[in-house]
Amino acid sequence: MQTREFGRTGRQVSEIGFGAWAIGADWGHVDSSDAEAALNTALDAGMTFIDTADVYGDGRSEQLIGNVLKSRGGARPYVATKAGRRLPKQTVEGFSAENLSAWTDRSLKNLQVDTLDLVQLHCPPTELYYHPEVFERLDRLVEAGKIRNYGVSVERIEEALKAMDYPGVTSVQIIFNIFRQRPIEVFFKQALEKKVAIIARVPLASGLLSGKFKTDTKFDTSDHRQYNRNGEAFDVGETFSGVDYAKGLAAVEKIRPLVGGNASMAQFALRWILMFDAVTVAIPGAKNPDQARANAAAADLPALSAETMAELKKIYDADIRPAVHGRW
Repeated sequence: MQTREFGRTGRQVSEIGFGAWAIGADWGHVDSSDAEAALNTALDAGMTFIDTADVYGDGRSEQLIGNVLKSRGGARPYVATKAGRRLPKQTVEGFSAENLSAWTDRSLKNLQVDTLDLVQLHCPPTELYYHPEVFERLDRLVEAGKIRNYGVSVERIEEALKAMDYPGVTSVQIIFNIFRQRPIEVFFKQALEKKVAIIARVPLASGLLSGKFKTDTKFDTSDHRQYNRNGEAFDVGETFSGVDYAKGLAAVEKIRPLVGGNASMAQFALRWILMFDAVTVAIPGAKNPDQARANAAAADLPALSAETMAELKKIYDADIRPAVHGRW
């Protein structure tokens, strides 16, 4: 597993990390034993970055991570969590000093640590990025020793660019995959210049880019791929990257012939992300050991050719770009 420098922190993290949303909730049922096995397998395979949030399973994801890391002992991976989605309604006022401190204390308890490696504002409203006092409150948490670093998880490019104006922002987490290519244009260059780490989430477009889905694939009622296709619960861009399911399946069939060797389509999609130096870590989810092992192996694939990269850009421009590019 290769590593990349995590922004200005001085830490090196694996370029494939463990996205822990799926072991918390919203992706169908996952037994605790399977979740712990997936996480242990990922760590054994060399992953040194874990991303979670306080709302994933109402703390279940954080608690599972805390238990696994405590039982393993030894060197700890870099663990990023998120805060803010516990609010009943997303408002700037909700990100008060009192709430930020309470959310942090809860995550400290769940993860069984004295200091959080990274706290990310969890897709707050766009207006928040124009309120410097919120970021000053995060600075106070750093000074208090509750968190080492902070960053943001964003929906829109505008939010990512504005966040990087604040000197304390260490990282930006953003949706980036073959079906969501807009970050390449301006954001990546500025992040590199400012040495801000980029966490690429939803790297497989909610599994669309795994190539395993069909028109009649059924998803559990507890799976956001069933209940959030039109943004009923949260931003629709989080589900299939905002791509219409049928159109996404059609585009996947155009991509499939480009996958070479023994790689799976999911591994191919992850390797595409790693072709961009601005990306620090991609965080696919895993609900069992086999998925975790396969995700880690994507880092060992050879670089994609210029011709393959160009063909993927053509597919995006023709089939996906019109519907998603300007939206986020």
